[in-house]
Amino acid sequence: MARKAKGSGKAASQLVDDLATSLDGDRITVGTLLKHLEGRGLGLILLILSLPMCVPNIPGISTLFGLLLLGPSFQMIFGNKTLWMPGFVKRWSFKGNDLRKALRACGKLLHKLEYLARPRLTALTSRPGMFYAGLQTLVMALVLLLPMPGANFLPGIAVALTGLGVLQRDGIFMLAAMAVAAGTLVFVYMFGKYAIEVVVRMYERYVGLLYEIWLSLGIQIPELSF
Repeated sequence: MARKAKGSGKAASQLVDDLATSLDGDRITVGTLLKHLEGRGLGLILLILSLPMCVPNIPGISTLFGLLLLGPSFQMIFGNKTLWMPGFVKRWSFKGNDLRKALRACGKLLHKLEYLARPRLTALTSRPGMFYAGLQTLVMALVLLLPMPGANFLPGIAVALTGLGVLQRDGIFMLAAMAVAAGTLVFVYMFGKYAIEVVVRMYERYVGLLYEIWLSLGIQIPELSF
């Protein structure tokens, strides 16, 4: 049986399904989404903004949701009680059907996880634990902004675990989020390292090939002297 979200009469998965039902229209703006999230717990907001990264979703949505996650991250870091977003971000929009499908898929995924959560190691869900969680969420949001293939799943999982941990005051989920976040940074480092090596090798090969072509054409290449 799914556990009820803290301070709510419904399970978190049901709240996500209700949100999907309440969002209508062909296009849904960020402002509309935030308006529907007003008054919800910070944990639920993190879940709404991260779970679409954990299921097949709209191409390019990771960049948008990465930007949206900056708000909750700063909220956790500075201990703010309200969620703030710039006006121009609130005017961004995406297809309503795509968002509703993503949210319903998220609800199904969340339903399988939430029954495991319960209050334990609650110190990790209060200050200064929330300060660290905010920094971690900020880093994961920045990773979502990177143009890297496969760079949305792991940070999405890390933020979703943080959201569920905050929602249910479960420090075990917060620790799991830290582990996934660490794995995300390792993935980014390894990907970046090998990507740079590939670029350098391609550059060297291109320059070498160009040099050979010039020589075959009899083009004199001036020597540099210092």
